[in-house]
Amino acid sequence: MSKRLISACLIALVMLSCLPVGAAAADLEIAAPSAILMDAATGTVLYEKNADELLPPASVTKIMTLLLVMEALDSGKIGWDDMVVTSDAAAAKGGSQVYLEPGEQMSMDEMLKSVVVSSANDCATALAEHVAGSESAFVSMMNQRAAELGMTNTHFVNCTGLDDGEDAAEHLTTARDIAIMSQALLRHDAIRKYTTIWMDTVRNGQFGLSNTNKLVRFYEGTTGLKTGFTQGAGHCLSASAQRNGIELIAVVLHCASSTDRFESAKALLDYGFANYALVTPDLDVELTPIPVKLGVEETVTPVLADDTPVLIDKGKQAGVTRTVELAEELEAPVEQGQQVGTLRIEADGELLKEIPLVAQTEVPRLTYWQVARDLFQAVCMG
Repeated sequence: MSKRLISACLIALVMLSCLPVGAAAADLEIAAPSAILMDAATGTVLYEKNADELLPPASVTKIMTLLLVMEALDSGKIGWDDMVVTSDAAAAKGGSQVYLEPGEQMSMDEMLKSVVVSSANDCATALAEHVAGSESAFVSMMNQRAAELGMTNTHFVNCTGLDDGEDAAEHLTTARDIAIMSQALLRHDAIRKYTTIWMDTVRNGQFGLSNTNKLVRFYEGTTGLKTGFTQGAGHCLSASAQRNGIELIAVVLHCASSTDRFESAKALLDYGFANYALVTPDLDVELTPIPVKLGVEETVTPVLADDTPVLIDKGKQAGVTRTVELAEELEAPVEQGQQVGTLRIEADGELLKEIPLVAQTEVPRLTYWQVARDLFQAVCMG
């Protein structure tokens, strides 16, 4: 198959943060005993420190609780208009709560708001029961979902992160696994409505909520996500923030103080924004349709098979190029999704990613009778 170069050296126009270039990851010092920094779009790990150490996550556990609730909402298993009924077990939960009464009903919106903003254990339990029928059944779902996501070092025993149960010592995860489930939760845009709230109310304005994640107010671009604290777990946080098109997830566990967790998370996020950028595979020019020989359609339009961005060192941004190669001509039949070319993204001569260009639609081959008809029409019109 002959090919021709359609375009070359398209300079990436990626808008980036104006932060100064930070220290190398090896020189980054944070107080958190266990931590990780991940790019939310690609899952690339930018920094880690004891990221696979098994530790209790406290209320950061609720990221998985919220993920299952959002997935149940998306699937239609539960509805945004649902009223969630409080069981005796949910009302009896200790720790952070909005003091639900047995039998009290609260809207899905206010339940989610209470869990995300104020880390309400009673609301988290009520939501778990609403999704699965019981907290124990919901915990089984949590562990199954963790396995599906590749969270290989995680085991949940409850939906809240409380460590006052007999099996609390078995409720363990890692910074890496928390980053993975945080990335999954952030794919649900609706959750950001709650994770970016600083202060709000429920119960017709009668009960005030204040976000336990102080970064929401004090760190530019914060998009979430969840704090946690118990005596055994220490101060924990999964923080996410977005600036100029790049979103990062910083997880810190077992910090000695609340100040340590927020300062550690900020240092990680600052490092990431200062040193990394995303390059999108989008082209600045429209791809030319490819002629199809003996097809029922004369041409087929090439499209990207994958539009996942590429993470690069920020210092390489000026040297990014995109080069497209397309088939000069195709012969029918052409299948939808058939590779018809390639997009190469490079930086200073280094290949960053090679993305297939595929046929947007199928193009069946002309039958014998269709060919004969077309020839006949051409002769008659000639």
